[in-house]
Amino acid sequence: MSKLMSPVRLRELDLRNRTVVAPMCQYSAIDGFANDWHLVHLGRFAMGGFGLILVEATGVLPEARISYGDLGLWKDEHIAPLARIVDFVHGQGAAIGIQLAHAGRKASTPVSWREPSDLATEAQREAAGYEHWLPVAPSPQSHDPENADFQTPAELDHAGIARVIDGFVAATKRAEAAGFDTVEIHAAHGYLLNQFLSPLSNHRTDEYGGSRENRMRLVLEAAEAVRAAWPDNKPLLARISVSDNADGGWTVEDSIALARELKALGVDAIDCSSGGFAEGRIRSARQYQVPFAAAVRSGADIPTMAVGVLGDVVAAEAILQGGEADFIALARGALDDPNWPHHANTELGNHDYALWPVQTRRVAEYNRLMSSPA
Repeated sequence: MSKLMSPVRLRELDLRNRTVVAPMCQYSAIDGFANDWHLVHLGRFAMGGFGLILVEATGVLPEARISYGDLGLWKDEHIAPLARIVDFVHGQGAAIGIQLAHAGRKASTPVSWREPSDLATEAQREAAGYEHWLPVAPSPQSHDPENADFQTPAELDHAGIARVIDGFVAATKRAEAAGFDTVEIHAAHGYLLNQFLSPLSNHRTDEYGGSRENRMRLVLEAAEAVRAAWPDNKPLLARISVSDNADGGWTVEDSIALARELKALGVDAIDCSSGGFAEGRIRSARQYQVPFAAAVRSGADIPTMAVGVLGDVVAAEAILQGGEADFIALARGALDDPNWPHHANTELGNHDYALWPVQTRRVAEYNRLMSSPA
């Protein structure tokens, strides 16, 4: 069996293979509630053979959402709709986690496909679940002053920081109640925890700013608190932007230091992305973020997840075989082909169709036979 399609264990969670669906915001919730769109969106990846599916960035507090259309886990009423999704995914043999997030100064932004005319009346705003609020951040600096979608945030005081940590802990407990197999702390992409890490956005002079040790403090406090609230037998993940891709920003060396600290606190794998700040945009290309996963894996001696245009099956297998990462995560590639693991399994030489749902297994085998040379 290929390494990509081989089973793997994190703590006591057994994954059927090393393929992962990366979190993808759908901007389709009202008041944070999951609905039928989320069930079908996530459920099809479980049917498609993925080993682990990660639910989109989910606000740990109402003000933590990127937009009014984001999922939330700040109240108990959010649990049941998510549990319905968890149960379906488990029924298809996949594992499922949820990314817990706080958008910080990138919160309260528009849903991109809605025009102002779509929200012109109170009835339209109510139907869309529209809300608007003042974001919070480590420092009162806009993510991008040239972009009107981003506000100048309020600076978090110590009570606000405590509220953030408490929000992560409460959401973690709700994730356990919903039956999730893992949670992922979102400390990437220029959102709140990443904002505390980066010198580009953190200009504080207290114990949460200045030195790298101080800038890491909130991430580590949140990770320690989440780990304490999360069952010992279940793995904990963290997503980080390994580099800000900008002069004067967070670096690969900083991420290795952070990953070592996270590992010591009980984080089991690092989901390695990059960027997220207006100062550090980077052009995507095939496998462009794999070196970040490789650097953190070797430098911190921790399993890593590679992301970023990894749909080439042979290349994905080579990444794992070469020790550059332990998991292959797809987002846009999964949207394009929700059956990617099934097709990868066949491409890598395994013609056992047991991974397919029983309802589609014979059709998949028939299609292969029909496409084979006579």
